[in-house]
Amino acid sequence: MSPVELALPKWRDADAQERIVDILAVLVAAALPWSTSLLAIFVVGWLIVLSFTLEFRILILVLRRPVCALPIMLFALAVLGTLWSAAPWGTRLHAISPAAKLLVLPLLIYHFERSTRGIWVFVAFLASCTALLVMSWVVVFEPRLTIKAVVEYGIPVKNYIDQSQEFALCALALLYPIVKLMGQKKFLAGALLVALSLSFLINMAYVVVSRTALFTTPVMLFVLALHQMKLRGVIITIGMATMLTSTIWFTSPSLRGRTYSTFSEYNRYELSNEPTSVGLRLEFWRKSLHFLSESPLFGHGTGSTSGLFANAAIGQTGAAAEVVANPHNQTLNVAIQWGVLGVIVLYAMWLAHLLLFRSSDLGSAIGLLVVIQNFATSLFNSHLFDFHEGWMYVLGVGVAGGMVLGTSSREAASSTRNSAEP
Repeated sequence: MSPVELALPKWRDADAQERIVDILAVLVAAALPWSTSLLAIFVVGWLIVLSFTLEFRILILVLRRPVCALPIMLFALAVLGTLWSAAPWGTRLHAISPAAKLLVLPLLIYHFERSTRGIWVFVAFLASCTALLVMSWVVVFEPRLTIKAVVEYGIPVKNYIDQSQEFALCALALLYPIVKLMGQKKFLAGALLVALSLSFLINMAYVVVSRTALFTTPVMLFVLALHQMKLRGVIITIGMATMLTSTIWFTSPSLRGRTYSTFSEYNRYELSNEPTSVGLRLEFWRKSLHFLSESPLFGHGTGSTSGLFANAAIGQTGAAAEVVANPHNQTLNVAIQWGVLGVIVLYAMWLAHLLLFRSSDLGSAIGLLVVIQNFATSLFNSHLFDFHEGWMYVLGVGVAGGMVLGTSSREAASSTRNSAEP
């Protein structure tokens, strides 16, 4: 028997196929902080191998759940929206792609409801982000070692927004195992995770300061504390967070400068129509609300945003002359293209995913943080449709959702078996 023939039975084995799917998901998570190309390759590989393991009768039942159906509905709306858009067909088809990643989310839930290796994915993401953290400090002291074409302080790859979102998620997700380890009196392991969590936060405060992360990180911490802790724990957590924040505030010129710049940018926009970061967002939001008022129910169609901004910029100067395809707000991004109907589907999806993570296990803690982070950051960006943050949401909700539903299913099956025993 040839080596190929010997290998085929192993490949056809359901357990072997499931392990390969798990390993590819781990590689997707590990690649996410570093490379868009590797991420795309591993996702395609994951989908191909997963296709050999699908049980379509079960898959259909999974897809009927709101947590799976709503992301599919949002993508379907993007496809249908091409029919009433006035944008060129190339632009319409290109505008579908940001929503296409949502189709992977139900498949992740399907797979990790059956697999017990979902934690591998999150460990891989944490390890990859830890390596990025180390590289960030290396680039601080030796900028020539950056992987980017343009040197940026403390940013070895991608950009400061992506890096801050990753570090914030990792820092807060570590709180769950920290509390568990301390409760089990495993103080050394708990202290190591505390040090790692603080390392992410210190980098965010002293090296790479993102105003979006400055707003969303306290929100995420507060919601996680309410969800996972009793009142005493919530009070202690808020008190410690306040002390840490105060210390960082008085010792980080970068943090204070980034905060104060918000007000100066707003003043320059108001006084002279200067296209500052804050001013441009306000200008985009003002125009977006006007576009929505013109077609409130179904919007202007998929890919229509840039054309609308281009028409509104005719004869304008300064911030008012900027043309974008993204209004830097997820709700407005959806509303311009698909109106109130699209906003209803978007918020129903966020709510369904939020309600999925109501229990007190690790999967629920991570999933809750991912949903809250995406919702909060989407006030200032279109993070669900952005490549990096969008995949953070798809991977985080998909894997955590599968873990939570799998645990619930196994507990229900065990309870049924126990009740059936004499």
